[in-house]
Amino acid sequence: MKKLVKRIFGDPNERDLKRYRQVVEVINNLEAQMKALTDAQLRAKTDEFRQRLAEGETLDDLLPEAFAVVREASVRTIGLRHYDVQLIGGIVLHEGKIAEMKTGEGKTLVATLPLYLNALTGRGAHLVTPNDYLSKFGLQSMGPIYHFLGLRAAVIQNAAADPMRGSFLYDPTFASDDDRYQYLRPISRREAYEADITYGTNNEFGFDYLRDNMVRTKDEMVQRGHVYAIVDEVDNILIDEARTPLIISGVAEQPREYYQLFAKLVRDLQPSSEESIAAKEPDGDYVEDPKTRTVFLTERGTEKIEQRLRRAGLLQGDQLYAPENSEMIPYLDNSLRALVIYERDKDYMVENGQVIIVDEFTGRPMYGRRFAEGLHQAIEAKEGVTVQRENMTLATITFQNYFRLYEKLSGMTGTALTEADEFWQIYKLEVVAIPTHLPNIRIDHDDLVFMNERAKWNAIVRDIKARHARKQPILIGTVAIETSERLSKLLEKERIPHNVLNAKQHEREAIIIAQAGRPGAVTIATNMAGRGVDILLGGNPEGLAREKLRKQGIDITEAT
Repeated sequence: MKKLVKRIFGDPNERDLKRYRQVVEVINNLEAQMKALTDAQLRAKTDEFRQRLAEGETLDDLLPEAFAVVREASVRTIGLRHYDVQLIGGIVLHEGKIAEMKTGEGKTLVATLPLYLNALTGRGAHLVTPNDYLSKFGLQSMGPIYHFLGLRAAVIQNAAADPMRGSFLYDPTFASDDDRYQYLRPISRREAYEADITYGTNNEFGFDYLRDNMVRTKDEMVQRGHVYAIVDEVDNILIDEARTPLIISGVAEQPREYYQLFAKLVRDLQPSSEESIAAKEPDGDYVEDPKTRTVFLTERGTEKIEQRLRRAGLLQGDQLYAPENSEMIPYLDNSLRALVIYERDKDYMVENGQVIIVDEFTGRPMYGRRFAEGLHQAIEAKEGVTVQRENMTLATITFQNYFRLYEKLSGMTGTALTEADEFWQIYKLEVVAIPTHLPNIRIDHDDLVFMNERAKWNAIVRDIKARHARKQPILIGTVAIETSERLSKLLEKERIPHNVLNAKQHEREAIIIAQAGRPGAVTIATNMAGRGVDILLGGNPEGLAREKLRKQGIDITEAT
């Protein structure tokens, strides 16, 4: 049907691109004029634009000249000139649409155009990323452009992982002892939102909104409204995680001893075989459904639990599921789910005696987040760590509802057309496919399927060994921490040097990823490194230099 509509009415994407190219031509015609300006004159354009807005001009009126100013400022500060297709991407984002840009097309640079333009209103512009690393990297790499043009740009980070590193302002005069935070001056959360441009993760923006709704006075609020936002990796945040609830909880009084008791009661229960489940005559103590991530006791399993509760003097009457025992059922259900469904180093990890959730979409540790309705306590009891008090929900919102608060919302990703219908139905966001600057010469090979896991792992190791011998940089993607560590052990046996990047090594992410493109480098990564990370072939020379200086005991701050 879509093909027929295209044939009759033409491709709407091409019609949009034709209109955008006309605007790009106007921007290009202004390039010589911008080049002729001194730094002071170029910087003064920001105040000029603000004055023109106050006199009645619109952002659309200013767009060609503002984009030309940003392009020239980028050349002078970071040595990068926006390509024509990147200008098109910037226009799409300004119009409140989704720009589908292929990997390597420079989305980070593209975002500077609409962020600068929309920040001219003085009401704030937000850049939303899937993780702290990308938001911090985005500000550090693009900050020189904003600073040159007289804008204040800030970033909000997860303070749960490090309370002293919650919010920063880009300041090229600020020298940090920690190389990871170079040019980032610590500021208050409120100051970060008062900046012209604010980078941060979807989690941080959402939680700050919830906290603002719990304060007693307006002076305690940190956010100042939801005017314009660009969502990076928009399909991940607005589609994959759309219904994920952000929850702020308070402590509720619940008997923690029950969690420890039921963790012991279910520990040795036996699963039913697949054959018996298919025959609808389960032969074990419980039946698991991996698709729905549910588990329930069989008749045999129920009898075992009843006997054990009876011996402990806790079973009232003869039947487990009698009304008088209803208080215990949630503890039993959660303990069973914790035992069967939730896997260590996949769904969560244990760090310093605490159970830390691992994000299923990014593979990153989610510090400060807890599974709801007693599940987290059941996992703590299973792992033998201190069982924390159960929480009750004080405030909650889904990402879908949070991002609907923005007056104008846009996004960018490498994969959006496949979800174009969903974006329109849920958010009324159009998707525009941006052409690549150069033809795509990547070769996509067919998948290889093996009879069993052993054959698969042997083939992977052989392939890695051969490519490593040729000094090819290799990136191996895995779905879970345990998988990445299993492959790491296999490579250790073959004495192949490699780096592992998963939730356990998240603090070393910047160093590992920056050097993943070095000749002969072998990097094993969970999907935490798969979104928005820029891996340079040949490695990152600046990162290598800093690492070498650090090993020699040279003050990196002074060296820069």
